[in-house]
Amino acid sequence: MELESILLPGIETKRPIVIAGPCSAETEEQVMDTAKQLAAKGQKIFRAGIWKPRTKPGGFEGVGVEGLAWLKEVKKETGMYVSTEVATAKHVYEALKAGIDILWVGARTTANPFAVQEIADALKGVDIPVLVKNPVNPDLELWIGALERINNAGLKRLGAIHRGFSSYDKKIYRNLPQWHIPIELRRRIPNLPIFCDPSHIGGKRELIAPLCQQAMDLNFDGLIVESHCNPDCAWSDASQQVTPDVLDYILNLLVIRTETQSTENLSLLRKQIDECDDNIIQELAKRMRVAREIGTFKKEHNITVLQAGRYNEILEKRGIQGEQCGMDAEFMKKIFEAIHEESVRQQMEIINK
Repeated sequence: MELESILLPGIETKRPIVIAGPCSAETEEQVMDTAKQLAAKGQKIFRAGIWKPRTKPGGFEGVGVEGLAWLKEVKKETGMYVSTEVATAKHVYEALKAGIDILWVGARTTANPFAVQEIADALKGVDIPVLVKNPVNPDLELWIGALERINNAGLKRLGAIHRGFSSYDKKIYRNLPQWHIPIELRRRIPNLPIFCDPSHIGGKRELIAPLCQQAMDLNFDGLIVESHCNPDCAWSDASQQVTPDVLDYILNLLVIRTETQSTENLSLLRKQIDECDDNIIQELAKRMRVAREIGTFKKEHNITVLQAGRYNEILEKRGIQGEQCGMDAEFMKKIFEAIHEESVRQQMEIINK
């Protein structure tokens, strides 16, 4: 994709670029109070949800067009740029009419190519930064497809927002980070700015600081963080919002590492990694050869490929072995699930010949 810088005049190029503000614009007083506190801390880009897609009807679904006037007042009073989420062509038209500076497409919208195309069509001929959140499900192609649709409409000032992926099994995070997906996005589109949304990944305000640091360690370009003048009283997502003071504290603690430093010692360590990877691949190839021999034996003796008892035994033992070697049991489980899947595939080829 042909891309251009998303930076607006007066925004520094240093990491992180920060977009901050409440999950939702609730009242004019709440919007202005939060914006003034953020501006006093040096923040330059304000965010607030005007239209809020909810999982079920009956919840607070945003103040609608009325809130755009409050964002215009934020620009006038503080000099901050303002941004909001759009999910339909009508949202785009209303936001542009109100002079919104940055738009973003939400995760639920990104998952729907029809909706993204509608937004792209509404943006034709407009020169404005547009950020695209990852879809709710871990589908990199869908994420890239949404970016391409908007790029094909003539917009070149694009960025991505990593907000994590929904999961049926709720664990520490509200949305699982699955960092390898934005890392692959960076590999595929190197010049695309990537923002981290720690508020939606964490779901709890105490997780925002470590998630911000992890995003910086992974060389993300920016952060989009939910900040509210009175988080506990927020009308939506209260538990994941922080005050402007707390946000300022979090940002001041961030360690921003450079990516250009490469010492001789680091080169030697990377060489060791390469050698380890070579050995792993050779051992996997050896394991697959044994698996194919087992497949031949099963075919000759009319034995089914999948042996559930043996599979469960492997997962349990390897998890324990991994923990004893300082690795996470869940990590070991994923690795051996993948190895077993490939072993089964190769044995099926032999049996079905």
